[in-house]
Amino acid sequence: MTDTSAERQALADRLEAAGSIRTLAWRKAVEAVPRELFLNPGVFLPAGNGLWQPVTAAGTEPAEWTEIAYSDESLVTQLDNHLTADQAPGPVPGIPTSSSTDPRLVLEMNEELEVEDGHKVKEIGTGTGYSTALMCHRLGEDNVTTIEVDPGVAARADAALEAVGFSTWTVTGDGLLGLPRRAPYDRTIATCGVRRIPYTWVRQTRPGGIILATIGSLTTGTGLAKVSVREDGTAEGRFVSHASFMQARSQAVTPVAGDLSSRVAYADSERRALVPPTDLDEPMPAFLAQLAAPAAQVVRVRATDGRARVYLFDPSRESFAELVQDGDEWGVRQGGPVRLWDDIERALLGWDDMGRPGITEVRLRVTERGHTYCLANSPELRWQHPVC
Repeated sequence: MTDTSAERQALADRLEAAGSIRTLAWRKAVEAVPRELFLNPGVFLPAGNGLWQPVTAAGTEPAEWTEIAYSDESLVTQLDNHLTADQAPGPVPGIPTSSSTDPRLVLEMNEELEVEDGHKVKEIGTGTGYSTALMCHRLGEDNVTTIEVDPGVAARADAALEAVGFSTWTVTGDGLLGLPRRAPYDRTIATCGVRRIPYTWVRQTRPGGIILATIGSLTTGTGLAKVSVREDGTAEGRFVSHASFMQARSQAVTPVAGDLSSRVAYADSERRALVPPTDLDEPMPAFLAQLAAPAAQVVRVRATDGRARVYLFDPSRESFAELVQDGDEWGVRQGGPVRLWDDIERALLGWDDMGRPGITEVRLRVTERGHTYCLANSPELRWQHPVC
């Protein structure tokens, strides 16, 4: 096996220089855990035109494989919930469904979790197991419980963890529900994206404990929430940064498909848009759009007439908005009981009036009944998301 201690040292140096590592204990973990062992049997690298190039550890020169393993980026390890690099004969299309997350984000989250010696941590979304191994090095394997919904992914993670000397075995099951019993975890961390923090996680985290999870449904606008559990069974906190993870499979939605024009044939209103939908390409507007219209899906297309179109659909409330580009302006047609674009515009215009505060100004309260979000303590920019 190739000695990668120099690469691990270099990775730790880069992460520390970037501010992702702030404490010696996490630096030691990065220096100790070989990331390459958690990428077997291989990875998929972007090949252009929506294709992914499979690269396997066995079929790659050691120096090249080491360079890939210690790159400062997320590495896709599975497509379409089943395909691994050793099963692909060449470039293939597919949707990434498992990966080894960018080490920068991994360590930023681990530092944000504020663990202390002796803390018990529950990790939702084992993935490759690299994050799990770092946690085991920091806290000891007996203090780490990790949950993965995909049995194949869990088996590969277990093999890698065993290879580096950890006997923490992955719990296979629904990571959103977690363990069926109340467990006194000091920390809960999700390394997958969720549309909401399940209240089960609050029940399984002790008062004073911290839950860290990436919330959102639009990939351009998800945010990393950090909440503390209170004695009354609620959890409160704020968003600490923008962050993106693959959506937890239990909360993933079926994408809207088919003849989109037929879905928007009968509009109740039509007007000029006050805010262009291109704003949703930016992290903060996209994040606010999710708060204002949490069940809406966004679909971007270019019609046969050459004009850009953006659709918003909320199947649960049978509502839609269609935005059509007209030169430098956009027109919006809406239908159904909920005016989706009206709600989003109201949030974005209010945010603009406040001077465009960042995501760290958004606070979150989690109860058994749902989530409450508030931007900069403004009563006008407050959203209730009840549990459906």
